[in-house]
Amino acid sequence: MEDLASVQRTVIIIHCGEKQRKCFLLEIGHLNRNCNFSMKKGRGRTSRIRRRKLFRSSESRGVSESHKPEFIELKKWLKERKFEDTNLVPACFPDTGRGLMSRTSLQEGQMIISLPENCLLTTDTVIRSYLGAYIAKWKPPLSPLLALCTFLVAEKHAGDWSPWKPYLETLPKAYTCPVCLEPEVVTLLPKPLKAQAREQRSRVQELFTSSGDFFSSLQPLFSEAVESIFSYSAFLWAWCTVNTRAVYMKRGQRQCFSTEPDTCALAPYLDLLNHSPHVQVKAAFNEETRCYEIRTGARCRRHEEVFICYGPHDNRQLLLEYGFVPPRNPQASVAVSQEI
Repeated sequence: MEDLASVQRTVIIIHCGEKQRKCFLLEIGHLNRNCNFSMKKGRGRTSRIRRRKLFRSSESRGVSESHKPEFIELKKWLKERKFEDTNLVPACFPDTGRGLMSRTSLQEGQMIISLPENCLLTTDTVIRSYLGAYIAKWKPPLSPLLALCTFLVAEKHAGDWSPWKPYLETLPKAYTCPVCLEPEVVTLLPKPLKAQAREQRSRVQELFTSSGDFFSSLQPLFSEAVESIFSYSAFLWAWCTVNTRAVYMKRGQRQCFSTEPDTCALAPYLDLLNHSPHVQVKAAFNEETRCYEIRTGARCRRHEEVFICYGPHDNRQLLLEYGFVPPRNPQASVAVSQEI
């Protein structure tokens, strides 16, 4: 039988459920921090129950990532903007990858996060920035989505000079939505999903192509050629960031934007919360406190992952829009063609 030291050196690959949907390498030994394997093995019923509970607990508990540089910087950045979280901590979980773990037991209806408005990245942020004057005078007006994507690309290009760098450093470097997959991979998808994926790719490519003149108008802001900054790959990354991570926050209609709905807001730290179809939460922007707030719909034990629900989506919709498929989705369905 292997000793604990050899088990700790064992490495497994776990598919992550966090929005960046990448594969992490996780040492099994990390899971042992929350359980005591040196306890003497009993043979009675009580001992078996205790061992089962201990095993389930070790499976569901995450490994804290609050010590990582990107989260240390993000916490400092959020603190400067008057946000400090006492309920949650970034962690990596066996089944879902990066997410948020509860520090204490959470009760039903309890506030789990209240993010101030000045932490949110919205079209207001874009209009107040160096891009505002260019957007205001551009005709026909830009869509709110394009404004957000443009800002993300520009800020990522700014690197250390960007005031949003601590947030940008926590964003995925790549996404697994079908729009990001190679065409030969898309052909392997089920027929209905394949058609939707191709349509989505065409929409994104059209938005990028039709925005070329606007990107060119931003040349005075950059020393490098805008073509090298606003490449399709950079634009696709920004589009996926908004599409997969934004929360719903309706804004009023403004003349500088097109008539498309202005409902997207990027919420640093809050967007680490993973999706589960089995939970319900109350999430909305509070006009009185000027914070985006989330309250639990059920109790959550200490050191467990805290989830939110993106909505009653089937697996096809989740893969198309977010790039993942959850296990045991009660909304799962099978598309049947009319030919059958």
